[in-house]
Amino acid sequence: MKQDESAEFTALVFGDPQAYNLDEVGYFAKGVVDELKGVKNIAFGLSLGDLVGDDLVLHNPYISAVSEVGVPWYNLMGNHDMNYDAAADSLSDETFEANFGPANYAFNYGNAHFIILDNILYPDPRDGNGYWGGFRQDQLDFVENNLRYVPNDKLIVLAFHIPLQHHNENAFRNADRQRLFDLLKDYPHTLSMSAHTHLQRHNFYTKEDGWHQEKPHHEYNAGTTSGDWYSGEFNHQDVPASTMRDGTPRGYAFLRIKENEYKIDYQVAGESADYQIKLFHPKVVARGRNTSAGIFANFFMGHKNDVVEYRIDDRPWTRMTFMEAPDPAYVELLYRWDLTKELFPGRRPSNAVNSTHLWRGNIPTNLPEGEHRIEVRATDLFGRTFYKTGTYRLEPPVKH
Repeated sequence: MKQDESAEFTALVFGDPQAYNLDEVGYFAKGVVDELKGVKNIAFGLSLGDLVGDDLVLHNPYISAVSEVGVPWYNLMGNHDMNYDAAADSLSDETFEANFGPANYAFNYGNAHFIILDNILYPDPRDGNGYWGGFRQDQLDFVENNLRYVPNDKLIVLAFHIPLQHHNENAFRNADRQRLFDLLKDYPHTLSMSAHTHLQRHNFYTKEDGWHQEKPHHEYNAGTTSGDWYSGEFNHQDVPASTMRDGTPRGYAFLRIKENEYKIDYQVAGESADYQIKLFHPKVVARGRNTSAGIFANFFMGHKNDVVEYRIDDRPWTRMTFMEAPDPAYVELLYRWDLTKELFPGRRPSNAVNSTHLWRGNIPTNLPEGEHRIEVRATDLFGRTFYKTGTYRLEPPVKH
């Protein structure tokens, strides 16, 4: 049926719903889908693989849950959606295809062209054990033949499960990424989206990585709707909080496209749209005494090249220092599990990893006693600025 498609539209993006049982399908429905029921002005949704966790019977409950959002929905295959008993990669998607349709396909919407790909090679062609990120020859031929009919002024959006991982040949076959980049060399407007890692980060591919254009290719490695695999304490939604190992809260994204340009907004599940930064800092500090404690800002959609600043009260803004380190706010969550004398419901979260969107500032201790306001502002890849505030107190040092 013919439909009107504006060149300005918004799509929903889900990373890894990945329910391993019906309880976790329920967490997905209650913690994400329920707040999106009846959402307005969304053209369609897209889940970036690992729709379920190995038990492919759960595909149908997943379909029932995501259909409640009430918009057309596209899906792609992840490494936990495969037939593990398949003897050849071309057969590993049979159940996925029975439940969802082709594992490799393309469509237009507005002035954007979407190419959806299965990028899991299974069994691993190197040794027959496990899987490897990459593409078969016929898949790359499909991309080549498809692009022959796509004008180069369109936005090309590629979506697949495993990140292209330029730094790790063991995770992704370099030759396949290179041929993909070769096919895109004449398209100045491109975006890739992936999931799989249960982290959130932005990857940029330059000429050093085989990209052929001056402007780097952007890959958005999306945070997941399952977060850290439905772990952690139960939150105000009565589902596991499931903060990811880099400190990114569980959530989903809005891909906003206008003509051949795009912006991405990350939405923390169960929170307001302006919750984009998590602060960690002491609540009280000794006045006049140096401290090695710091003010940490986890800017969920941040990248190391972003500008993140802070100020105390109305003093001048100061650049914060980017650092790749575990988010101390997430480490604090882990210590709650490790130090409790009474078990919590649920499951301990995974150990922390270095966050790629963490900044630090020093705490001034030479100000008057009393409460002081911390204000952080962060400007993202798309020029939008977000704010977060906190407070700390300065008190006289306690004498023994």
